This record gives sequence, C-alpha cells and structure tokens, in this order.
Amino acid sequence: MAMNYNAKEEDGNHHSGAGPGAGLKSKKPDNTAFKQQRLPAWQPILTAGTVLPAFFVIGIIFIPIGIGIFVTSNNIREFEIDYTGMDQNSDCYKCWNASYNSTKCSCVVNFTLDYAFESNVFMYYGLSNFYQNHRRYVKSRDDSQLNGAISSLTNPSKECEPYRLGKDNKPIAPCGAIANSMFNDTFRLYQIVNETEKTITLNNKGIAWWTDKNVKFRNPSGNLSKVFEVTTKPINWEKPVYELDEDSSNNGFINEDFIVWMRTAALPTFRKLHRLIENNSKYPTLAPGSYSLKIDYNYPVRSFDGRKRVILSTISWMGGKNPFLGIAYITVGSICFFLGVVLLIIHHKYGNRNNSDGIPN
Repeated sequence: MAMNYNAKEEDGNHHSGAGPGAGLKSKKPDNTAFKQQRLPAWQPILTAGTVLPAFFVIGIIFIPIGIGIFVTSNNIREFEIDYTGMDQNSDCYKCWNASYNSTKCSCVVNFTLDYAFESNVFMYYGLSNFYQNHRRYVKSRDDSQLNGAISSLTNPSKECEPYRLGKDNKPIAPCGAIANSMFNDTFRLYQIVNETEKTITLNNKGIAWWTDKNVKFRNPSGNLSKVFEVTTKPINWEKPVYELDEDSSNNGFINEDFIVWMRTAALPTFRKLHRLIENNSKYPTLAPGSYSLKIDYNYPVRSFDGRKRVILSTISWMGGKNPFLGIAYITVGSICFFLGVVLLIIHHKYGNRNNSDGIPN
C-alpha cells in the first residue's frame, strides 16, 4: 500500500525533498476536459430511417447529372487523324524515319468530314508513349530563367544537365530536356471546294493558360536578339528562342507554342492545344466536305515507338469531349439507388424482428 501511495504522489508531482523521484516531471496529461477527452461530442446513430433516404437522394441527384454530362459530351464534335506514317499506304510513311538532324520531310493527309463543326474549333496535337511525367524530365528546367532572370540566363540551373551548356560552353536558353524536346511539327489546313484549296486560318494566340503567359513566363528586358547573344539555342532546335514566330510579340519565352509544351502531361498518351479555328460568321466553322492537311514532319517518334495525331474538336460548357465524368456519376448514382432498394427490402423483411429484440430501427 505504501508503494502505491508513493507512486500516486510521484505521478501527481508531489515529491518530498529527498528520494530518487525528486525533481522529475510527470508525463500524466493535465486534468482538463480537452486533454482527458471529456469534451461534449455528437455521434450520429445510423438507422434505416437515416441511411436509406441518403442512398435514394444520392441516386436521384447523381443519375440525372450524369446523364446530362454524358449527353453533353457526346454532342461535342471530334475528328482524329493519325499521321504517324506506320501504314505503308500513308503519304507520311516516307517521313517515318525522320530524325532531328535528317532532311526535312512533308506529307499530306486527305480526309472527309461527314458533319459540320459549329462555333470555334480547337486543333490539338497528340503524342503516345511519350513520358513527360518522368521525374528527371520534369525537373530538367530553370524556372528563374523562364521568368526572365538575367543571372539564370547566363548561368542556368544544374537541373538542366546535360542540356545546360551548348557549343563553346555557351549557356542554353531555354535549357533542359523539356525545352530541348519541344514538339515542332507544323500544319496547314485546306478545304477542297471544286478541286480548289481554300486556306483555313489557324490562330496561335490564346492557346496557353493566362497564368503561364502573364506570370510564369517572361522575357528578359531589352532587345531580345541582343539579350540572347550570350546564349545558344537548344540542341534539337532549328531556330533560337527569339525567332520562333514571325510575330515579335510571340517570341522568346512567351511564345505560346513553347509555353504549352512546357506544361508537362501527367500520362504517356496526351494531347496539347496547338491552334484555334475561330468562327467569325453565321456559317459553320468547318462545313462537311473534303479537307487536306499538309504536314511538315519534323518530330521523330519511331525511336520510342510513339504515335502522332491531330485532333479537331469543339467544346462545351464542361470543356472537351470526355464521357468518363458522366459515366462515373451514372455509375455511382445507380449503385446507391440499387443499394437503397436492397436495404429497404431487407429492412422491410427483418426490421420488425430487430424491434422485438429492442434494437432501434
């Protein structure tokens, strides 16, 4: 009894001046409602009367939403053209062996649209089996350089290795593996009317995110050609960064094609916005009929067993064509509604028996 009393006193920090426990602090929590977990709490009691309505409400709400999203997605017009050139009957077959340093190759893909594309049309390019989500690839860039910092322009980050320095040890701008592998195929779209090619205007403005264009990417101050004199272009590029576009306002690090490419994709099969086809009249943007897509085949994909494609698509209030979200809503709503029916039958059949045993329903 004496030992228990002494231990209790030691736990309560009531020490006499002597003894082995003198001066030691107790690890026992303070006697407060919070530390002793005596605060008032609310815990729901799950009964058939509360759970079953929740299942039915979720089902009734989710199923109509899913159907609406699914129908909206299916109403989006989309046309895909694979121009990789693996098929020997394709005009692009002659370009399949192209590499960054090979002779320029061009090919033509003719196609027919069976339905009209109303409003604005978005042209995407797509790549398959290209892993932009690789850890070292994603890190291979210098954000300070891309934001216009002169110090990073002349002394890029070591994360850019082995694409940090070029010939004569000049710093590369923009440095890194992401910039070096930038997609550089070009497209020209024509509508064939009475055996005559009518050029379709492809707009390269407004394809990048506003935050990227105005916040993350900036040019160094001053004349670009002079500022970039101390740097060299990436190894696989034909032109320096300040000559990417004929429009001087779309050159340097604020070039929108470059900005779109630098936003890395999460999956190995992806698409990126390339051009806009704007509708400025009451007529369809792309009417049904024959079209011709002329391609400057510059981007090699055979080395990594990749595929290339062009996608023409309209959009809706929910974005591009993507039936997954509608299917997910319909599936979850159907499962909840089905479980509600099953549990209601079980409750109706066995609920009285539980009540007789004193168990709340």
